[in-house]
Amino acid sequence: MTETIHKPLDWFGIARLGLVQSALGAVVALTTSTLNRVMVVEMATPAMLPAALVGLHFAVQITRPHWGYGSDLGSRRTPWIIGGMACLCLGALGATDAALMMATTPSLGIFISVLAYLMIGMGVGASGTSLLALLATRVAPDRRPAAASITWIMMILGIVISSIVVGKLIDPFSSQALAFAATWVAGCAFLITLAAVHGVELPVGAKLLADEPSTNEGPSVPFRQAVREIWAEPLARNFSIFVFVSMLAYSAQDLILEPFAGLVFHMTPSQSTQMSGIQNMAVLLGMILTGAIGGRAARSGKSWMAAWAIFGCLGSALALLGLAAAAEVGPGWPLMPTVFALGFANGVFAVSAIGSMMGLAGHGQKSRVGIRMGIWGAAQAIAFGVGGFFGAVGIDGLRAVLPETGHAFLVVFLIEGALFLVSAYLASRLGSSERPVNVNADEGESASSPLMGHASTLT
Repeated sequence: MTETIHKPLDWFGIARLGLVQSALGAVVALTTSTLNRVMVVEMATPAMLPAALVGLHFAVQITRPHWGYGSDLGSRRTPWIIGGMACLCLGALGATDAALMMATTPSLGIFISVLAYLMIGMGVGASGTSLLALLATRVAPDRRPAAASITWIMMILGIVISSIVVGKLIDPFSSQALAFAATWVAGCAFLITLAAVHGVELPVGAKLLADEPSTNEGPSVPFRQAVREIWAEPLARNFSIFVFVSMLAYSAQDLILEPFAGLVFHMTPSQSTQMSGIQNMAVLLGMILTGAIGGRAARSGKSWMAAWAIFGCLGSALALLGLAAAAEVGPGWPLMPTVFALGFANGVFAVSAIGSMMGLAGHGQKSRVGIRMGIWGAAQAIAFGVGGFFGAVGIDGLRAVLPETGHAFLVVFLIEGALFLVSAYLASRLGSSERPVNVNADEGESASSPLMGHASTLT
């Protein structure tokens, strides 16, 4: 019987899968940004509560390697994507209802919130990990880093659109308006996912035209053994550390920026939500420009990952210094330009990291793509949970002991800036090694890719 050879995804197919990432970003933005603001300001709950809930949804994502391992063993990844998105959307609707309950029945609202955010975490883990694994196996090797950048940019685009639309739907704010906005976001996200993944995955047993001859599927091994083998690779391990620290710095401001705008700059929910949209538009712009310039550098054989990651981390630290000054000065400070600068710098370092992640995951054994993505996704999720929670806890604790609310935000923003400086140092180490590391040892090849630069020589 003749084996059917299929072509890799073209750019249109990659963009289709990117729509799933847009849907993920839109739903998550609702639960981690808008609902966070509503609970802290409108419902007058301590910032620690929504931070703990968001931290819970990130903590659940420590199971990402399990989701990736399961999709590796299975014959198809699209059921994991669709099932995960359904779980995420239902969790988002439950979280919205629970947030509104807190004004009248706080105990019941908290209980339902816990269940809802558990569903959100499981949905993001199952859908997101399987999506990236599908991209890594369905996209030609020379397009993998660019495909990762495209899908990440589309996620930010989904967040931007969601923030702007939700901001308008809840102005003026009411419980009914928030419930309608949540239903609209969840419903659109699920329908978009169904349309995006339809017919994209290859039939069972089909071969991709661009598969590297050196790729060795290898026998299936138990989950723990697979994790140990991947963690033993210096490249995979050190890249995981960089992802964790940089995303810890990235996420520490995520849950406190909108409350900061409301408490210090006296913005309405609509204004602070739209400010979040401006920040994410800046992230999008930083990603697009960095991807375009970095792509040209990669084609000319120049290293760019470490340099752009350092630039992005240093720029983020400088922008956070500006936010610290804003916390001291108050409404007279140009907040929107400062937030825009923070978003742009965040986008610069994020696109270099995600491009390397996709490039690295697509090399080595195909039977490990899902679990490799799961490990790095878990590192990112844990960092987001820890950073967001301790940022909010820091605000609550400092507001209790400092005379001015702005002083509490000043201290936390300075600490976040210091974390970005540490991330810049780690990024410099990504490009400092001269000895190549072989992640495909059986074939004697290094894991280089067009957008990875010296990241492939990390020791």
